Amino acid sequence: MRLTAHFALAEFTRSESAKRHGVSNEPTPEHLQNLIVLCEKVLEPIRMKFGPINISSGYRSKTLNHYIGGSLNSQHCEAKAADIDMDGMGGPTNKEIFEYIKNELEFDQLINEFNYSWIHVSYNQGKNRKQILDAFKVNNKTVYSTHK
Repeated sequence: MRLTAHFALAEFTRSESAKRHGVSNEPTPEHLQNLIVLCEKVLEPIRMKFGPINISSGYRSKTLNHYIGGSLNSQHCEAKAADIDMDGMGGPTNKEIFEYIKNELEFDQLINEFNYSWIHVSYNQGKNRKQILDAFKVNNKTVYSTHK
């Protein structure tokens, strides 16, 4: 199923962890609508600017999110977030995509995950906070701070 011209549902629901644990990762109709909006408002503009991008994590059912140790309030579970990882893809860097999103697009949350190892971006229609954070480890625990 296509969500938009350049993004398929499978890019957002594929999960080795879901397969390994035998859990469903199928979005509800509401979640499908959220994914379409995320694609239209954030991911399609990135695609138009840079070409194909790699979605390393998209939708996560609550059960899958539990198995992978995701945040209890993860926007991935609402189908409002995606992680982008372009490392080794021969295209733009994660930092270049981060800067483009920060400076040019509307978003709810943008996180530089562990010195641009990947980027987390979310879109919450009508409620975007434009929150920009850096994630890093302190004593083996993920900590977030306002992006500098």
